[in-house]
Amino acid sequence: MLRRVHDSDALNTGAWPTPTTELVTPTDLFFTRSHAPVPSVDLNTWRLEVGGLVDRPTEFTFETLTRLVPSREVTATLVCAGLRRDEFLALGELPGELPWGPEPISTARWSGVPLKSLLASVGVSSRARHVEFVGLDRPERHGVSFGFGGSIDITKAMTDDVLLATHLNGSPLPPEHGFPLRAVVPGWIGARSVKWLAKITLLEEASANYFQSKAYRLQRDPDSSDRRDVSAGVPLTAVPVNSVILRPCAHEVVPLGPFTITGWAMGSGGQAVKTVEVSRNGGAHWVPARLTRRGGQWSWSFWEAELDLLSGTNMLAVRATDVSGATQPASVRETWNVKGYNNNAWHRVTIEAH
Repeated sequence: MLRRVHDSDALNTGAWPTPTTELVTPTDLFFTRSHAPVPSVDLNTWRLEVGGLVDRPTEFTFETLTRLVPSREVTATLVCAGLRRDEFLALGELPGELPWGPEPISTARWSGVPLKSLLASVGVSSRARHVEFVGLDRPERHGVSFGFGGSIDITKAMTDDVLLATHLNGSPLPPEHGFPLRAVVPGWIGARSVKWLAKITLLEEASANYFQSKAYRLQRDPDSSDRRDVSAGVPLTAVPVNSVILRPCAHEVVPLGPFTITGWAMGSGGQAVKTVEVSRNGGAHWVPARLTRRGGQWSWSFWEAELDLLSGTNMLAVRATDVSGATQPASVRETWNVKGYNNNAWHRVTIEAH
C-alpha cells in the first residue's frame, strides 16, 4: 500500500510493505519526497543554467542538453535520509521531522546525460571543488522562499554514473519525480538528487543552500538555543550499510515452526552486500540469509532466510555487512542524531507465532 507522510502540501509517499521483490520498483510505487508543491514546468521555456567556476557559462534548452552526448542508463537505489526515523521516537521526540518508517527507498533505471559530460562541455575551473544543484520547487524556511538545493564534491560529480536524468524506467520523468530533469547521485542520500533541476553552479565551497548548510547534516548534540538547528553538524553524503525485514510485518501473527523471512540490504555508498544475517531472538543468535536477487553497484539486494520460530513472541532482527567490511550498529542509541537521519541500526520486528 501507499502511505502518505504529511509535510504541509508537499508530496511524500512510500510503499510499505514493498510491493515486489523485483530489483526495479514500478514507477507508480516509487517513493516521493519533497519540501514544497510540485512545480508546473513548460518544456518550451525551461532552461538549465550552468555557471560559476566554468569557462563557458551556458543556458541549455532541453533539446540541446539531450543532444549533447548519447544517453546513459544507470540502475540505482535512492534512499531518503529519513528512512526508519520512526524507530528513534522511542528515545524522544524529533520536532518537525517526518516519521518515516522503512518506506522511502526505491530503485529505478535512470537514463540521461552524464554530469561529467555536461561539465566537460562548459569547461571546469581548477578552483572548482563542489557542484551545486538548485531546483524549481520553492520551499519556505523562516519566511524566505527559495529553490531547493544542495551540492556534491567535484570528485563524485566526475564519476561516470552521476546523471542528469530525463527518464525513469524507460519513460520521461513524471512531474512528481522531477520532470523534465533531475540529478541522480547514486550511493548518496536522496536529497542530493535534486529534482526539477534548473541551475548548476560550480563552487569553491559547498552550497550555502539551506538544505546543505542547515539541514541534511548529522549532528549528535542538540543546539540548546534551537533544537532543530544542525548547522554545526557534518553534511550527509553516502548512505550507510543498511537492511530491513519486509515480511513478516511488525505484530503479525504467523504459523509456529519454520517460517521464511524476507527483506532487502544495501551496502554503504551503494556497494555490494557481502553477507546478511537474521535472528529470531533480537540478535542473541544469528543465522545466515540467502541473497536471492543481487543488485549491481548502486542498488539494493533481496534476501530470505528460514527461521524455526518459537511459540509466542519472537523478536526478529537483521544485519548486513558489505564488501568493505562495514556493518550495522546494534542499537538506535548508537545512530541517534538531532534530525533522525541515516538510521542503520539492526532492524527489529516483533511478531507472534502460534
